[in-house]
Amino acid sequence: MEKEPLHVQNHAYWMWRAAGYSQVNQEELSGIQRSTWSKLLDELLMSHPSLSKRKRQEIRILDIGCGPGFLSIILTALGYRVTSGDFAESMLEQAKENAGPLAEQMEFRIENAMDVSFADETFDVVLSRNLTWNLPDPKAAYAEWLRVLKPQGLLLVFDANWYHYLRDDARKEAYELDRANVAKAGYEDYNVGENFDVMESIALQLPLTNLHRPAWDEAVFRGYGVRSVEVTEDIGSCVYSEKEKMNYASSPMFMIKVVKE
Repeated sequence: MEKEPLHVQNHAYWMWRAAGYSQVNQEELSGIQRSTWSKLLDELLMSHPSLSKRKRQEIRILDIGCGPGFLSIILTALGYRVTSGDFAESMLEQAKENAGPLAEQMEFRIENAMDVSFADETFDVVLSRNLTWNLPDPKAAYAEWLRVLKPQGLLLVFDANWYHYLRDDARKEAYELDRANVAKAGYEDYNVGENFDVMESIALQLPLTNLHRPAWDEAVFRGYGVRSVEVTEDIGSCVYSEKEKMNYASSPMFMIKVVKE
């Protein structure tokens, strides 16, 4: 039997994954991550020259690949004007539910991260978390996000080298050590569960599973003519809970901060 196209496999997986992923977001919203991420994002936005003198409710943000809404919810709670975009309808449903009363202040859109529907220069800020690694054409996505960003706007990418253990023996060993440490500590393991093998199969087909990041991302942005690209190799140490730090020790979350000229 012929395998379905990659984008079909990917969409089906994340449609199914929404409820379980939402539980993770709910845990973050009730844990230390709500304050750590709120502090980080608010400082990044309010210190940005084109935003620092503006009111938060005037600053328009696109949270692309929003999932069950974690970043969108904390940004809306801070007072920003947020549009939440995701290609999985079930993710947007979970995001609305998790937002509660805040959902009335948010805009939810079904969006393809590699071909967003907005006009040029619509947003002051575009951000994503744990999305780029999962895209069949991440270069196209970065071009789109720059397109819809206003001049002097801010683009923030939070991601990691997810699933690189599938291609690299040393990373595999480190990944297995993470699993052992998580079990020894008695923590929930975020990297096991039903249909996890399905995501591994998808990851093996994705281009970024084979590439070193964030060096690859920085090169792409500079190739698009962006001069202001800053990389923080381990932003996870600033925002993660202790359980997350142990779960993801071998795949630290990085941050790429881009300013469009």
